[in-house]
Amino acid sequence: MSLAPLLDATPAIQLHAFAAMTAFTLGIVQLSAPKGTLPHRTIGWMWVTLMAIVGLSSFWIHEIRLWGIWSPIHLLSIFTLGMLPLAVCAAHRHAADHHRHAMITLFVGALALAGLFTLVPGRIMYKVLFGG
Repeated sequence: MSLAPLLDATPAIQLHAFAAMTAFTLGIVQLSAPKGTLPHRTIGWMWVTLMAIVGLSSFWIHEIRLWGIWSPIHLLSIFTLGMLPLAVCAAHRHAADHHRHAMITLFVGALALAGLFTLVPGRIMYKVLFGG
């Protein structure tokens, strides 16, 4: 394991990766901690900010080009950036079921599953974890 491939990447990729890894870690804390508390809300705002950074930073990453400079992952970024405010609004409306569903969907889809695709051989995170 070596961070060298990530540290040699563009600043957009570094920002994207470190924000995603931090969001993943905070997401695990959020999912396992008590809900509705001040720490939950505080960590939640940090998570939302990190996810916005992950989504926005992806628009400066063009490693996979399927449609010009864009790829399917950019559609996921649009989805993420659209879902974040809806999930926050659900929490403000005390619609806990909607909030929970949206946040779990974002965690699983935009972080966990998307993160697995970064482990495809030849990609930066594969090189970080397994060498390359």
